Order: sequence, then C-alpha cells, then structure tokens
Amino acid sequence: MLYLNNICSQPIEPFVVMIPIFAHTMTLHQLNSLLNYYKVSLKRVMFIIALALLAPHVNAEGTKPDTVKTGVYITSIHDINFKDKEYTVNLWLWLKYKNKDFNFEENLEIPQAKSFTKSFSTVDSTGGRVYLLMKLQCVMKDSWAIDNFPFDYQKLRFSIENSQFDSKSLVFVADTLGKHFDPRFTLRGWNIDSISVTTGTKLYETGFGDETLAKPHTEYSNFKVLLIINRNAMGLFWKMFLGMYIAFLIAYICFYIHKDSIDSRFGLSVGALFAVVGNKYIVDSALPDSTTFTLVDMLHGITLLFILTVIMSTSYSLILIKRNKDEQAKKFDLVAAQVLLACYVLINAWLIYSASRVAL
Repeated sequence: MLYLNNICSQPIEPFVVMIPIFAHTMTLHQLNSLLNYYKVSLKRVMFIIALALLAPHVNAEGTKPDTVKTGVYITSIHDINFKDKEYTVNLWLWLKYKNKDFNFEENLEIPQAKSFTKSFSTVDSTGGRVYLLMKLQCVMKDSWAIDNFPFDYQKLRFSIENSQFDSKSLVFVADTLGKHFDPRFTLRGWNIDSISVTTGTKLYETGFGDETLAKPHTEYSNFKVLLIINRNAMGLFWKMFLGMYIAFLIAYICFYIHKDSIDSRFGLSVGALFAVVGNKYIVDSALPDSTTFTLVDMLHGITLLFILTVIMSTSYSLILIKRNKDEQAKKFDLVAAQVLLACYVLINAWLIYSASRVAL
C-alpha cells in the first residue's frame, strides 16, 4: 500500500486496492457508481492493478545473487603422476555466506577432481552468517604440457562450484588476504613460480533436463586457483638422455677404428642404433601420450639420423678401401667425424637452449 501511495499523487484508500478482488461480482453500473462515489477514475484503478501485477516480476528481476567469500591455503602437492595425468593436493578451504540452503558440505563440486575426501570440517553459524572450514585431499586430473619436457612448466588448476545453485543465485568472491600456500612445503623436483586466486562463471551448454529453460544453457559461478610450477630440469635431463649420448659417442668413435676392423665399425654403429631406440621407449613410458613432436622426439630422432649417417659413411669408406684408396678413405673418415660431431653438438645445444628459454 505504501508503495502504491508513493507512486500516485493522492492517497489510495485500502478498499480501492481490493476492488480487483470483488469487481468480477459487480455489474458495470455498480462499479462506476462506487468509483464516482469515492471520486476515483477508472484509469487510476487500472494503473494500480497493473502495478500490483508487475511488482513481483520487477522484484524478482532485480534480486542480486548471494555472495560466498571463499579462500584457500595449499599445504602440500605430491604424487605427481605424469603418465596418468594426476596429482594430489592437500588444502584448507573456507567459505562464508548467509544463505544456509547453499549447504556446501553436501553441495561442494570440484569439477577436475578424480576424487576428494574431507578429513576435517567445522561450521560456525553465529551472527546470521555461515562460516565453513574444511580440510580436503583431492586427486586431481589435469593435462600436462610436455612439448619441452624436461624443460617444462605446468599449470595446476583447482576450482569449486555449488552443484545445486547457479550463478543467478550464488556468486563467489575471492578472499585474497594472506598467502595461499605454505612456503615451507617443498615440491620435489619442482619450483613454485606463481599462484593466483580468481572467480568466474563456467558455462554449460545443457539444461540438465530442465524443460522450463528456453535453450539448453546454464551458468555456474566458480572459484579458481591456478598454480604454476617449473621443473629443476638438468639432473633429470642427464638421467634420461645420458644413455642416448653414450650410444652416439660409441657410433662416433667408429671413424677412428682401423680399416682392418671394418666389420667392428658396422657392429658398433648398429648396436648404438638399437640402444637409442631402447632409450626412447624407456623415456616414452614415463610420459603421457602426445600427438605433437616433442623435444624428446626431436633429440632421439636427430641422434638416430646421425648414427645412420655414421653407418652410411662407414659404407662409403669400405668402398674406397676396396678400390685401394686407403689414404682417401682415412681422410674422409677424419673430415666426416669432425663435421658430424660439430653439427650434432650444435643442433642439440640449440634445441635444448630453445626449450629452456620457453620454460622461462
């Protein structure tokens, strides 16, 4: 009533607002007589009726979603499984909100988690606001960037949603005070580059079976954590590629074997070839499948190509020897050895340097 009085220039008697309720039981003559008696115009009554009908819709459209202030503190990251694209994270998660229907203890959704468990949970609902604190252990699934392995950096993602309330009812607000990870925890073989805490909206091109929606499209507010880590690469690099380089050096020294042992030159080169192939299978077994040509593929491919060149050079030297051109064969071996070694070292150095710079 107060809302209608504020809009109209004159006060409205209570009975006027009740007219639409019993107007259908009155004749037009009786209704006009009643309006004339109280000096109220028909247009004014129709305006009041329109306001009464539209008011609920205006209020519904103007309602703002409730906010949930959310923070996180990561205590450890471990069990990084490159092959299965998994890692485990332990963290504290807290949420502050007023609408008790949100019930994050039951409605917490972690989209990228393979599984998660709550080892601790406490709720404080004093002061008309819910404060929920949980300790979680999550086994997360993520995609790894292995193009420059082992000179790589990875992005570890963590996000939460409410499975029952979309962005029209709930929005997250990030609690950015303080640190978001324990600086004392060490991630073996990795360095923590940066961490960011943000909020956003995730789009789902489906109505989840809700036939009342005009189109299959829903939006859910989410809280996101992005942790960027880079690898301590040199130790792992030599551990994985030392066998490959030794195999190449074994093939390389064939250039200095005397012509009387030409068969040994072929045997060593072919053995080195198989050694590199075996080393590649061992390295690939620790990495996820990839459709791109990675640094691992390029280094092994170049090594195989150069060992094949050594075998071809040995074949040419054998041809010269059979033609009694021993000095020419010896000279060819020396030149070929220096050129192949220089090219191999330069190409490897350039590929490794490029990969390490991208990681930075």
